[in-house]
Parts: sequence; C-alpha cells; structure tokens
Amino acid sequence: MNGGARGGPDRRPRRSGAHWLALQLVLSGSLLLLLLLPIYALFTYASPAAIVAAATNPAVTTAIGLTLFASGLAVVAAVLFAIPFGYLLARRRFAGKAVVESAVALPIAVPHLLVGLGLFFVLAIPGSPLTRFTTAIGFPVYDTIWGVVLVMIVVSAPYTVLAAQLSFAAVDARVLEAARSLGAGPANAFLTVSLPLALRGIVAGLLLTWARAVSEIGGILILAYTVYPGGPYTGAVTSTISVLVYNLFQAGDLAGAAATSSVFLLLAFTIFLVVRLGERSGWVPWRRGELVP
Repeated sequence: MNGGARGGPDRRPRRSGAHWLALQLVLSGSLLLLLLLPIYALFTYASPAAIVAAATNPAVTTAIGLTLFASGLAVVAAVLFAIPFGYLLARRRFAGKAVVESAVALPIAVPHLLVGLGLFFVLAIPGSPLTRFTTAIGFPVYDTIWGVVLVMIVVSAPYTVLAAQLSFAAVDARVLEAARSLGAGPANAFLTVSLPLALRGIVAGLLLTWARAVSEIGGILILAYTVYPGGPYTGAVTSTISVLVYNLFQAGDLAGAAATSSVFLLLAFTIFLVVRLGERSGWVPWRRGELVP
C-alpha cells in the first residue's frame, strides 16, 4: 500500500500550474518585448507628421507598389512551382533525394548577397550567352522587375516547398488509397484529397514566402538596385522599399528612414491582421488557430 492509503503524507511531486504559467509568461513576454522594441523605436523616432508625409510621398508609394507587385509575382511562382515540388518530395523516393532537399533549403541559410551574385553571373553578366538570350526575348533581369522577382523567388520559395512537403507528408496515406480505390486518378486525388487536407500548412508557407520576399534586400542590391520600367512594370524609376530605406539611412536621413519604415510596417501589420480576422470569421480555408505563419 502507498503512503496515501496508510494515512501518511502524500510525497508524490506536485506540479505547480501557476509556476509553469509564470515561466511561460516571462519567456514569451521577453521575446515579445524584443520584437516590439525596434518597432516602437521606429514609430517614436519619426513624428506622426513625418509618417503621414512619407505615406503620401510618391517615391515611397512607388517603392511600396513595386515591392508588393514583385512579391505577388513571387508568390504566384511559389504556387505554380513550389507546391508541386513539395508534393514530389513528400510522396516520392528517388536517388539523391537528400541532396535535393539540402539544395532547396540552402537559400534560407546562405547570405542573400550570394544569391544576387549567383544570379548576376548566370543571367546578367555582360556578354554572357544567357544575358544576350534573356535580353533578346524581352526578359532582361539586371535593374528590372524581373531581377527583383527572381531574387525574391530564390530566397522565399523554399519556405513554401518545405511547408508543402511537411503538409503533404502529414496526409494519411490510407485516405489517398481510399480515393484511388474509388476511381480517382493521381491528379484528381491530388486536387480533391491531398491539396485540401494540406492547404492550411501550404498557406502558412505562402505567407512566409510573401513575408520573406518583401523583406529581401541583399540579392536585390546586386541584381536590381534600381528598377527601370520594362516588362510588366511601367511605373517610374524606383527601387524596392527595403532598398529605399537603406538609401535614406546611408544618406543620413534617419527620420526619413524611420518614417518610411513605419509606413510599410503599418501596411504589413494590416495585411496580417486581415488574415487573422479572416481566420476568426471563417471565410479563410482553415479553422481558427490552425494557421501558424
């Protein structure tokens, strides 16, 4: 018989829910404070009038428009190429798969200046065959929107590939077998079973892809520091918002850099807030709490 049954004191260790909650709050609050302090510093360094002026500044709005347009194209590319790639990695075994998976994750780990430099040597170095070819077919990448989009795709699409791979791998194979036994072909089973079940993870990956694309600067500094009109972009000569902020900082305009950063932070926060509100209202394709970007 145990001590409790003999009437003695219960010496089993007691778990303190209050202490565990306090630890979570301290650790989480510390990280949240670290995340919020730089944002607070940006918004307080620039006056409200400067932030409003930046929001109406044509140079700022043009740079934001280019950034959103290019990142949107990068997300479309991720939908078309990264999702099937993730499905292939999740459902197929082949020689050299570990090498392919490592190569896909590599752009996440390496400095993105290397990405821009590599793309420059492949597609933009003067006189190279590929540079002449891309220019001849109306697809020049140096100092064009195509250069911005290519850098964004390389540094951000791996997030969708990895998210799609994990999401598709989590789909129960028995469900797919049941669909196939009922007559669904491979493509039909993918569209009607695998994709809907993996959708919330894929959407999270696409959000990460978009967020990484709009924040990119390293590769863009090399391949598309200044963006001239051409291709689908017909606006004024500009740069991405990250390059614009970098230029303002380099010129010593700290208030302008803070105000411009604040404008884009407000825009990005609004986008993520809309996603969260959509999650709560139920008009997005996942239930509340399931999306973790």
